[in-house]
Amino acid sequence: DRITINPNICLGQPTIRGMRITVSVILKMLAGGKSIQDVLDAYPELELEDVQQAIKYAAWVVSDQMVLTA
Repeated sequence: DRITINPNICLGQPTIRGMRITVSVILKMLAGGKSIQDVLDAYPELELEDVQQAIKYAAWVVSDQMVLTA
C-alpha cells in the first residue's frame, strides 16, 4: 500500500507513497551497506514502514521471476 507506480512520476518506477523516492534508491543504499536508520536520516520524509515495504516489494518481485533453461 506504500509502493506506488505512476507513469508520470520517476518514469513509472516504483516509488514510496507517490514521492520521488524510488524503491531502487532505498535498496541500493541498503545493498551498499547503509542501515535502515541511514536511509531514514537521508530521507526524513520516509517512515520505517516505507523502508520495510520497499524490502518486501523487492522480495515479491524477485520471487515472481522464472528461470527458463534450454
